[in-house]
Amino acid sequence: MSTPSTAPSEMAFFSLLARCASLSATAREQGISTAAASKRLAQMESRLGVQLVSRTTRRLHLTAEGETYLQHARRILAEIDAMEQLVADMQSEPQGLLRVNATLGFGRSHVAPLVPAFVQSHPQIQLQLQLSVQPPPLADDAFDVCIRFGEPPDARVIARRIAPNRRLLCAAPAYLARRGMPARPADLQQHDCIDIRQGDDAYGVWRFVGPHRLESIKLRNHLSTNDGEIAVNWALAGLGLVMRAEWDIARYLRSGRLVQVLQDWQTPPADIHAVYPQRHAATARVRSFVEFLAQHFSESAPKF
Repeated sequence: MSTPSTAPSEMAFFSLLARCASLSATAREQGISTAAASKRLAQMESRLGVQLVSRTTRRLHLTAEGETYLQHARRILAEIDAMEQLVADMQSEPQGLLRVNATLGFGRSHVAPLVPAFVQSHPQIQLQLQLSVQPPPLADDAFDVCIRFGEPPDARVIARRIAPNRRLLCAAPAYLARRGMPARPADLQQHDCIDIRQGDDAYGVWRFVGPHRLESIKLRNHLSTNDGEIAVNWALAGLGLVMRAEWDIARYLRSGRLVQVLQDWQTPPADIHAVYPQRHAATARVRSFVEFLAQHFSESAPKF
């Protein structure tokens, strides 16, 4: 049995061998002779008691055992790299690539404007911001930090709440003057409603929590879009009622261009979270960015 100190080296050698599919090419990459590479492979197979590759005149092909070894070796090597990066980052200046994802509307209005100040404070960070209508799957490793609304239902990630956020129902004064002010959720079935289809939220259904009960309203004769900014613009034009996060409509409520409806009824919260994998929790670049967002949003809560 090899010692723990040699195991990562063997896994790295085999991962390279699988990529090159050739002993000679692997030897060149490692700066050793082909005979030495062949001997190392033979020693691994002897120790494990299985054949890891099948040899032909031109290429090497992994056996079923080799495929299994490769799959686990690559995972372990990635975890070792992540562990070393975590330890190095804990006491170092934030640096390296930081991949951030946010929704289109909130990302454009509230996240992107913060980037210049953040990168000026941390010049060794290379920040990539991608905005998307649908949030990426939490299982993907395409991003280091995702800005999401609501509590993510996945224990494998950390969700740091960086700001409270309410969904508010509102409409333009002209619409309410024309159609009347709804007194209870059931009245919405007689109104024009603008629905926003995003994420995993139920499409065409609005939920309200009153003093003594929960009501779910199936919308009728409503407009719909997957873009929150478009939905708000439709509401501003008097086309109907819209339910939107207070961070996105506070300025219209302050100016009177929109009026809140059914204020005595609560809607499901849409608190803003920074979501990131547990293995990134201690990295300096992720930690500093999340703290930066939390401080900013705590100082700039919407008022109306």
